[in-house]
Amino acid sequence: MPYYEYRCETNKQTVEVRHSMDERLQTWGELAERAGVDAGTTPADAPVDKLLSAPVPLTGSGKDAGFQGCGSGCACVPQA
Repeated sequence: MPYYEYRCETNKQTVEVRHSMDERLQTWGELAERAGVDAGTTPADAPVDKLLSAPVPLTGSGKDAGFQGCGSGCACVPQA
């Protein structure tokens, strides 16, 4: 499962969580519960936005020719 970053404008916090690609968190309450963080005083129904992340290079070509994969066991290891 990939990691995603979400931002809550109400409390100005950005939180990283791991979930399936077809899932989408929509509120601070869902995000805090999934990430295991304290919701604090932010209303549980406060909206969150999924942030765009830079893609991980899959081939190791280009500027980052020394890329050896992220080490998480995913499929980003360069192909020989």
